[in-house]
Amino acid sequence: MKWRYRLSLFVFLGLFFLIITRLFYWQVVKAEELSAMGASQYGKQIVISPERGEIRTSDGFPIASNKISYLLYANPKEISEVDKEKISIILSEKLSLDPASVSAQLRQDLFWVPIEKNIDVSVKDELEKLTLTGVGFEEQYVRFYPEASMAAQLIGFVGKNDTGEDKGYFGIEGYYDRQLRGKGGVAIQIDDAVGRPILAKMNNDSGRINGRNLTLTVDRAIQFLVERKLKKGIENFGAVSGMVIIMDPKTGSILSMASFPSFDPRSYRDYDVNTYKNPLITNLYEPGSTFKALIMAAGIDSKVVKPDTKCPICASPLSIGGYEVRTWNNQYKKDIDMTEVIIHSDNTGMVYVSQQLGIDRMLDYLKKFGIGDLTGVDLQGEVSVGLRPSKNWYPIDVATLSFGQGISVTPIELLSAFSSLANGGKRMEPHIVKEIQTPEGQIITIPPKLVGQPVSEATAKVMTEILVNAVDKGEAQFAKIKGYRVAGKTGTAQIPIAGHYDPTKTIASFIGFAPAQDPKFAMLVVIDRPTSSIYGAETAAPVFFDIARDLFAHYGIAPSQ
Repeated sequence: MKWRYRLSLFVFLGLFFLIITRLFYWQVVKAEELSAMGASQYGKQIVISPERGEIRTSDGFPIASNKISYLLYANPKEISEVDKEKISIILSEKLSLDPASVSAQLRQDLFWVPIEKNIDVSVKDELEKLTLTGVGFEEQYVRFYPEASMAAQLIGFVGKNDTGEDKGYFGIEGYYDRQLRGKGGVAIQIDDAVGRPILAKMNNDSGRINGRNLTLTVDRAIQFLVERKLKKGIENFGAVSGMVIIMDPKTGSILSMASFPSFDPRSYRDYDVNTYKNPLITNLYEPGSTFKALIMAAGIDSKVVKPDTKCPICASPLSIGGYEVRTWNNQYKKDIDMTEVIIHSDNTGMVYVSQQLGIDRMLDYLKKFGIGDLTGVDLQGEVSVGLRPSKNWYPIDVATLSFGQGISVTPIELLSAFSSLANGGKRMEPHIVKEIQTPEGQIITIPPKLVGQPVSEATAKVMTEILVNAVDKGEAQFAKIKGYRVAGKTGTAQIPIAGHYDPTKTIASFIGFAPAQDPKFAMLVVIDRPTSSIYGAETAAPVFFDIARDLFAHYGIAPSQ
């Protein structure tokens, strides 16, 4: 008899184990799938889109915001065959849709079909008045740019990814996409027996998290005036394009970034894709004479030259490695000193500085200035070209490097390096966002970041005075503003084509900071292929000082002289 009890016990335990295993399979392993199947039988899963975070200028104005739009949907099971034809005609007329397409959607054997998205509130109100059976609306958010194309290449735009979800591209929208987009929620809308939604049964615990708001360092008033004056300058000088970047040299805060041609992020599909990129961080160019300030600073800091050091090789053109190095105007000054080399933008004088430095020391200083590296600016798409090893520089390469030819930089790379001369030799990391605000209202402040000190404070002061002299006595002195001390340097760079330089086309530029004694801003103006004059002194410099004049007024800076 005992074996019967034992057999019964084993059978009972086996069945119990099978039941437990089966329950585990359905309730744990297949739980998510079964839940979805069940939900599909009595309602539908609705993705609740989060509200994308705003992008605001330094004064709190939303330069990228959101506006509410609506998705029009229908429940074909609730609409009679006769009404389907009527509704198809009405919706196609009101929304400018293909009637056949709408009719096909309404004839599907489904409880929910999308008809049209991004419907304006006025159109929604008009359709609701018609009380169409089986037709409803879902609230959505659409990106909105109140200032249209202002700072477009800085801001970027919101498009769609491969799965049809909103995604930021280029600029701030691209770099901070994860912060801005938030997290979508999911809710189950319960339907009745005929598929009509029971709104009271909506699950409010959706898990939706709205995006974070960003406050920029960009000053809206400065951005507006810069764009206006840059566009005017491009037109006046018959240039192909142009760009301006303004930075606070003490903090690295970007106050303005402007470039033309540009695009309107509200209708970005209507523009060439090349206009989406921000040339201030993506375009490499040979900086020309604006680069001389960095090389001269390296020479003075390493004590191989002083401001009053005479140039013993500047009386005539130089022959180097089978090439001839000339001054820009083919004029030569015997025993010119280093201050005058910068004032008159003398190429032969810069070659002398490079010879005293040597390629290894010169490259070492350029690396400290950040040349050849990414600046780290918080924008999507920044590029940089690394410096070649010293063994790969021929004597003529070293010579042309000293006056900004044969090396490629981005505008922001050059301004970041140059701004260290305005900040006691300290180089700050450029940045655009100063604050991030969470949906709960918490403010996260982005502090300034010191990334190096390429030259001493004493060298920076000496270079400031040399650059002030370059403005007061150099080729652009006609454009300077009376009463203000501005430190700056012109640049006229030839454009390399097919192994040589174009003899008629140049990239004209002017770089500087002011007031020299206590800089509030550093600015670079680049004019691409001007036709009225090829020289930076006659094109970029007037634009620089035209903007600087308004900046002095904006900051309430009185003349010091």
